[in-house]
This record gives sequence, C-alpha cells and structure tokens, in this order.
Amino acid sequence: MKSIDLNIIREIAQELDCGNDCYYNIKTNEILALPNFSQIFDEEEFKESFKESIEKIEQHKADFIKIEVLESFESFKIMERFVEQITDIKLQMELENILTNKKPFQNFKHKIDQSEFRQSWFEFKQSELEKNVENQLNS
Repeated sequence: MKSIDLNIIREIAQELDCGNDCYYNIKTNEILALPNFSQIFDEEEFKESFKESIEKIEQHKADFIKIEVLESFESFKIMERFVEQITDIKLQMELENILTNKKPFQNFKHKIDQSEFRQSWFEFKQSELEKNVENQLNS
C-alpha cells in the first residue's frame, strides 16, 4: 500500500477525537466521517442524515478502510502514557490518583484544563491518535 499523506492521517485523527468513525477510500483519498453508531439514538434519522455517505461506502466497500473511535480502555492508555511523561511531579501524582478513582475521564479533563499542561495534553493526544490511525491504515 502506498504511503498515506500526513494531512489525511491528521484529519482522520481529529475526526476520531470528535467521536466520529472514519472511512478512508484508498483509491481516492476521500474521508467520510460518520458519528459513532453506538452513540446514535434514532437509527432512521441517522440513516437519513448520512444517506449519501452510507450509500457511497456500501457501493465501494472494498475501497474503504474503516477506522473506529477509540475504545475507552484505549483512550485511558493514552492518558496513562501522558501522565508518565509529565515533568511536574506533583501534578503527575495527582493525575495518577485521578486515574485510579471514579470518573477518571471527567476528572482528568478538569485537572488538565486547569493546568499549564493543557496544550501539551492536546498535542500528545493528537500525536497518539495519529500513530493509531497510521498503524491501522498500514496494516
């Protein structure tokens, strides 16, 4: 398979971060993003809203690679890897504690948003998502 353009990888990673599954057409480099089906309440409305994309995917199934939103445990692993590389030992310990208690995602987000590492977190997460996408596209 040919090398995938970094901009495509970046765009897919951003869509995944927004909660969308992505379909990448290996022949045309087209990316179709659809909300993750597990979060859909009205299947008929979903099918109507995304009718064109769904039909395109179904008509050219062999040309598309589906890249799904990360599972919770995968997102959790990214948070753990981020915490491991933080240089502020106090914050690192607080985040490690947050990850072992109730509502780790919510509390992690709140703590990071209040810290000087907020931008570092976004960059780290984007990089990890891009690695994940690249691995899936190349496998």
